[in-house]
Amino acid sequence: MAATTSSNLANRLDSIVGAGRVRAPTDAEARAAKMIVEPASVEEICEIVRMCEADRIVLAPIGAARSLAGIRRSPVALGISMARLARVVAYEPYDMTIVAESGITVGTLNAAMTGARQRLPVDPCGPGMTTLGSLIGAAHSGPLRLSEGTSRDLLIGVRFVGHGGSLVHGGGRVVKNVAGYDLMKLMGGAFGTLGIVTEATFKVRPIPSDYCLAVVPYARGFEAFGAACILNDSLPLSNLDILSPAFAAHFNYTSQYLLLAGFSGSPLEIGYQAERIRDLVGVRGEILSADGALRSYELLRDIDFHSAPLAAQIAVPPAFLARVLETCGNDVEFRAHAGSGVAQIIPAGKHSAEASAETVARWREVARSARGNLRLIAAAPAIRDSLEFFDTPNDGALALMRRLKSAFDPAGIFNSGCFVGGI
Repeated sequence: MAATTSSNLANRLDSIVGAGRVRAPTDAEARAAKMIVEPASVEEICEIVRMCEADRIVLAPIGAARSLAGIRRSPVALGISMARLARVVAYEPYDMTIVAESGITVGTLNAAMTGARQRLPVDPCGPGMTTLGSLIGAAHSGPLRLSEGTSRDLLIGVRFVGHGGSLVHGGGRVVKNVAGYDLMKLMGGAFGTLGIVTEATFKVRPIPSDYCLAVVPYARGFEAFGAACILNDSLPLSNLDILSPAFAAHFNYTSQYLLLAGFSGSPLEIGYQAERIRDLVGVRGEILSADGALRSYELLRDIDFHSAPLAAQIAVPPAFLARVLETCGNDVEFRAHAGSGVAQIIPAGKHSAEASAETVARWREVARSARGNLRLIAAAPAIRDSLEFFDTPNDGALALMRRLKSAFDPAGIFNSGCFVGGI
C-alpha cells in the first residue's frame, strides 16, 4: 500500500462520500478493518475502488463483520460498510424472485415477503445480522440446507464492483436466464476477494403452512447417526441435525446426543410424517409443533460458532460424517447436518497456538481421508498466525484460482490474504 496517513485517507474519502460517513470501527469491526466508510451509492463504491487501486489500499466489504473478524490475521486498511445499500430493489411474488442490495439482512429481506408468505430459505446463524453480501461471500447456510439448498442454489443474478471501479453484471432477474458467465458461482464463498457485491437476485420459495420438530435423545453418537440415516432415507425432511452433548444441553438434555428432525407441510402431511417418525425411532423423545418447534429450530440455527476461540466446518460425503466426527476425537463438540455431510466443530477447552495448529492439522487430515475438506470459521487472534484457515487444493486448482484472482483483482486490493493459498 502506498504511504498514506489515516487522516489523509479519511479526507480523501470525505471528498467522495461526504462528511460524516467515515468512522472508526466498532469493537467487532476492528478485527476486520482499521477504518470504515459508509458509501450510499454504487457510484461512490466505484470511486472508492478506483482510489484504492491507484494507491494499493486493501479494502474489504463488511456487514456485521462477523465472518472477517473471525479469520483475518490482520485488519485491512479500509472496510466498506454496506449498511446504506440495504433496499429491496424489486420483488415479483408471482415469479418468486426478489432483487435486493447487498447490505440488507436476510431477516429484513424475509420480513418484506411475509405478506406473500414467501421467504429466502437460507438460514444462517443470526439472520438479522447476516447481510446478503455476507451470505454470498462467506457461503453461510444452516439446517435448512438439507431441503432448500444454499445461497449458491438460489442465486440467479449478481452485480458487483470490480477492477477499475467497473460495475459487473452476471445472470439476470428471471429464473430461466443463461446470459453471461456464471459469475454467481465465482462470487459465492470468495470472501470478497474478487470484488464487492452490491446487488443480488434470488429465487424465493413459499413458507410451509406448518413446521414440526422431532427431538430425540441418544446415549451414544453412533445411535443418533444410525437413526438419522433411517429417517433421511424414509422421509422428505426439512432439516436433520445431530448435536453433541455440550450443545444438547442448550435444549435441557444432559450428557446425551440429540437428534433434531424437522418436517413441514400441510396438516395432513405433518400428521403422516409424525407417525412415521414415531414408528422409525420409537416413542422416545418428543415432537414439537407451532411456536415450540420454531423456537427450538431457531435455537439450533443460531448456535454461534463465530465467537468461539476455535471453530471449523467439515464437509464430507454424508455416509462418512459419523466416522469422521468420531475420529476427530472425544474432545470435539459438534452440530452435524447429518443429511448433508456438513458439521461445525469446536474443541473442548482452551488451546495454545501450537496445540491448536496440531488439532486443526489432525482434523484436516481426517476430513481429507474421507474425500472431504475443512475450513476454519473462527480463531482467537492470539493463535491465528499458526493456522491455515482453508484447505490447499491441488496444484492445478490453486493455479486456476490464482489466475482468476489476478484477472479480477490485478491490483490486489480486494480482501487480499484472506482466502485459499493466501489469495
